[in-house]
Amino acid sequence: MAFRSFRSHSVSQGSSFAEKTTEEPLPSKVAQSTVTCFYQANVAGFWRNVSVLWCKNLMNHSLHITVDSVGGDLHYNCKIDVKPWHFWSKKGYKTFEVEGNQVELYWDLRSAKFSGSPEPISDYYVALVSDEEVVLLLGDYKKKAYKRTKARPALVEAMLLVKKENVFAKKSFSTKARFDEKRKENDIVVDSSTGGPNDPEMWISIDGIVLIHVKNLQWKFRGNQTVMVNKQPVQVFWDVHDWLFSGSGSGPGLFIFKPGPQEVESEKEGSAVEGCESDDGSVGYYSTMNIATFEFCLVLYAYKIE
Repeated sequence: MAFRSFRSHSVSQGSSFAEKTTEEPLPSKVAQSTVTCFYQANVAGFWRNVSVLWCKNLMNHSLHITVDSVGGDLHYNCKIDVKPWHFWSKKGYKTFEVEGNQVELYWDLRSAKFSGSPEPISDYYVALVSDEEVVLLLGDYKKKAYKRTKARPALVEAMLLVKKENVFAKKSFSTKARFDEKRKENDIVVDSSTGGPNDPEMWISIDGIVLIHVKNLQWKFRGNQTVMVNKQPVQVFWDVHDWLFSGSGSGPGLFIFKPGPQEVESEKEGSAVEGCESDDGSVGYYSTMNIATFEFCLVLYAYKIE
């Protein structure tokens, strides 16, 4: 169950689209934290893939919005500097075209609060507007966003399909994800002990409760387990081979969190997450779920630093 590449394929109503995300190991000297969220949103009259990338390193902190063409072969981009030289640039407005249609982007990051991640945790908004509708709205300043854009809410809200995050730490890796839309975000922490005289171990906690404890990690560096979060099943997959056996130890550990119970074999034909061989011989994961029933999935790449 190697996860060197993660691939997500979904089926939309009326037509099919493919969404692929591939994670290549970052150079050991690069510490660039990223959070990428993949949505389905109704932009310019069609359901499209929309990616939101928050990126932070020692020099820059930026936000990239990408809207795909209906066929997925063209990508329309817009970039925002999250921490520009001029404070007043933290609130702004841009327009760009998507297949000949004007799309507007509004943002206000002046009061945005951060907690280690390049993605804000509160006090901000980023709004994507198409045909006088707010088709994608990020952040908790929703009333301010609607007042500023003077646009109506979308009839059908954008759907978050996949969240992918790169995290750098020595032993403890933290992230957040919402496994249930009716509840607040869950705090996820992966703790590890891979050095010293003792056998390597790993702990995975959600909301402060250790749900998975893996001893003798050198023998169990790949695995999966279903845990209960707020009385709901969540599947957890892990592959930390590179933590233990890569030459420089610079390769990431990979963790996938997917709400819902494991599908039985008979269900996998129509709706599944299955392994597939990639060109380099590694195993990826893809989904053939209908867009109406697609469930959120978190993909975490955990890079150890000295």
